[in-house]
Amino acid sequence: MQSLYEWDFKSKKEEELAPIVERNIKEFAAGLEDPSFIVQLVQGVVAHLAELDAIIEKAAPQWPLDQIAIVDRNVLRLGLYELLFGNREEVPPKVAINEAIELAKSFGGDSSGKFVNGVLGTVYREIGEPGKDDAPSRKDKEAETEVEPEKLTEPEDNQL
Repeated sequence: MQSLYEWDFKSKKEEELAPIVERNIKEFAAGLEDPSFIVQLVQGVVAHLAELDAIIEKAAPQWPLDQIAIVDRNVLRLGLYELLFGNREEVPPKVAINEAIELAKSFGGDSSGKFVNGVLGTVYREIGEPGKDDAPSRKDKEAETEVEPEKLTEPEDNQL
């Protein structure tokens, strides 16, 4: 997010992105053994930038893209990239949304978390809520633990 923010703020020139990412990895993630996930995310966002921006404009029509705070805009880009193009086994959709909301709350303004939640939630519902049914529902869990009727005993008179 830091690298995308800086790149968006300064120039949006693709040739400047790699040095920004490299410097930020050295400064903020010095102990990270494998920065490939960071690089893949940033490159993925930039490769799909026009598409991601169009989705943001459609999901938040009352907010022109250039009027969305730079932090919020780039958190949305990251969240949407993970939601739409990321590996859902590595980052499930709801995790991508929650991470984006937390980034917005930590680095954005007072209403950034709600704004990001609204936009990403809208897109998530529009794409059919992928992964929604992956975990067993509460009813499924209850059905697994139901007792068979023949194993029930009659209550004693004083228990009624």
